[in-house]
Amino acid sequence: MRLLFAEDDPMIGAGVREGLAQDGFAVDWVRDGAAAERALAENVHELVLLDLGLPRVDGLDVLAAMRRRGDTRPVLVLTARDALADRVAGLDAGADDYLTKPFELAELAARLRALARRASGRAAPTIELPGVSIDPATREVRVEGAPVALSGREYALLEALSARPGAILSRAQLEERLYGWKDAVESNAVEVHLSSLRRKLPEGFIRNVRGLGWMISPRKASA
Repeated sequence: MRLLFAEDDPMIGAGVREGLAQDGFAVDWVRDGAAAERALAENVHELVLLDLGLPRVDGLDVLAAMRRRGDTRPVLVLTARDALADRVAGLDAGADDYLTKPFELAELAARLRALARRASGRAAPTIELPGVSIDPATREVRVEGAPVALSGREYALLEALSARPGAILSRAQLEERLYGWKDAVESNAVEVHLSSLRRKLPEGFIRNVRGLGWMISPRKASA
């Protein structure tokens, strides 16, 4: 899952980016509000983690501008402003959740996963598909009840496709969800990872729609 992280403190920024990357997030880190607005305009991030005390453009103004233009992507506000008035202002400006510094990375990751669940219309913590169960908290995947070992990229592909079963995602769309700005992407990387992933899942679970992309079939896969 690709996430935009706006934070001007270099120590916090580096630590959060590394920690969330270990949890499977593709994190793009910017250090001021103007850079955050430019990144948001690319419309490639699924979640936004936003500090309020940003230079150039305040985080609250970035958030308010997002909501004014109809950008509904989930936003978690991460800030040292812990007064009640600040929390109310952030939530009223359109934040979906609010976490004050200092914080634990485990809680931050859990809150982000909860936002992703709500954005996709899921209430349950696990994703249940025909023959396949996915637990985003542990990144555990089971096929007919048996655990299956996936690489980080394979899991990220499965998570991206499982967010909307039946929807076709092109190679470009999958690359946007898997890779951050600093990641080098080989021309056939998605195909290679998908080929390996499909061998570990039920036959027909992930379908290739020629010329368009890939999808998870909403119907029961064949044995």
